[in-house]
Amino acid sequence: MSRSLAVFLGWLLLVAIAASSGIVTPPGDWYAALEKPPLTPPNWLFPTAWTLLYLAMAVAAWRVTRVAPVAERRRALTPFVAQLLANALWSILFFGLNWMVVGLLDLLALWGLIVWTLMTFRRYSTLAFALMLPYLVWVSFAAYLNAALLVLNFPA
Repeated sequence: MSRSLAVFLGWLLLVAIAASSGIVTPPGDWYAALEKPPLTPPNWLFPTAWTLLYLAMAVAAWRVTRVAPVAERRRALTPFVAQLLANALWSILFFGLNWMVVGLLDLLALWGLIVWTLMTFRRYSTLAFALMLPYLVWVSFAAYLNAALLVLNFPA
């Protein structure tokens, strides 16, 4: 196996580990009972969208690993790893613990970490930057959904 393929598979594995938090904390009955905001997509769309986004994220990290100078790789990939951690944490906070407010705060932090990742990746690869853009859009949409669920289900 080539080194490049091994690096890609490593990133794919790391992204899959982060994604697994969504598998071990499914929405369940609690989420099903909530009043949903306008524009809530059908349930089947979430795993489809996330699968494509996670694959694009792994390709983006692999691309940056390949093109960034060895001395800069850690700095180039630190925001990516940080956003993966925030991403994995959201499912646990929102679906696992039913903490909508803390989940929304995590999403806002995640959004900032994705922007940091985008700015960093852009220095190394236009392709990696472009692959991460749909993720930022989707997380922005997720923040809308999280905030709207909070407002609709826990009014002041």
